[in-house]
Amino acid sequence: MMGDFIKQRTIKHAVMLEGIGLHSGKLVTIEFLPAQADNGIVFYRSDIVAATPIPAHYQAINDTLMSSNLVNVAGERVGTIEHLMSAIAALGIDNLDIRVSAAEIPIMDGSAMPFLHVLHEVGIYELNMPKKFIKVLKPVKVTHEDKFAMLAPNASPLNGFEINFQIAFDHPAFIDNNNPVCVNFSSQNFANDIAPARTFGFTKDIDYLKNNNLGLGGSMENAIVIDDNQVLNPEGLRFADEFVRHKILDAVGDLYLAGHQLLGVFTAFKSGHALNNALLKALLAKPENYEIVTFYDNVNAPISYFH
Repeated sequence: MMGDFIKQRTIKHAVMLEGIGLHSGKLVTIEFLPAQADNGIVFYRSDIVAATPIPAHYQAINDTLMSSNLVNVAGERVGTIEHLMSAIAALGIDNLDIRVSAAEIPIMDGSAMPFLHVLHEVGIYELNMPKKFIKVLKPVKVTHEDKFAMLAPNASPLNGFEINFQIAFDHPAFIDNNNPVCVNFSSQNFANDIAPARTFGFTKDIDYLKNNNLGLGGSMENAIVIDDNQVLNPEGLRFADEFVRHKILDAVGDLYLAGHQLLGVFTAFKSGHALNNALLKALLAKPENYEIVTFYDNVNAPISYFH
């Protein structure tokens, strides 16, 4: 029997958190506010007088150096959004206003878990408007050197979102990370298998980052640090293949900039923020590649979200 339509989501009430900016090293305050149906995910710079909206949209990505960074038509910027966006995607949140006191989202512990926790704890509120999904109809692939990212239709009965990711690092610390990882996307699978995976970096890159005013807030409290031979964090890894899981985390956040949840199969080899963004541009450039769909059967929903 057909049930109620799958509804758009926001949060029940406002909630705030603080953390350090990974690249600025400064304290950042971020406030999440409920939003009405069809509002989308929208950022505002609370440190700018008469700030204008910064939509979380793939066309607003200005650069992808070390992170995904949005810039609006007024030149207002908010960066390092991918971990937060992945948590928002995992909870199926469609509409949210986000006020941030600096040009970047706080890094927290380097994963998506702090964002997932605070948004889940404040509560999900369902709006009386059908939730929209982007269903992939034709395969689309983008490449750069030996890297690639592609989206294809999902042939599974529920037609959900499947992620297949592989990285390739010639480094002793990556022995368990160069095998492909597959995830069937849902709130529970993301929370268990992807959200805790932290960002990572190499000691040899620290000087380059700091010379470019990047990574000033980085530490072993918010990133996995790797030298020429091993992981330096005394607690070790949260997963044996934490590095590739974090790349999946990034991709979930980057792809949610489509404006709605994708339904299809995402397959990537060594992809990063730039290639993820190029893939969305290629997919959405041609109307025959996709369609906007809604569902009127909560029991057989394409993706299982927390309630």
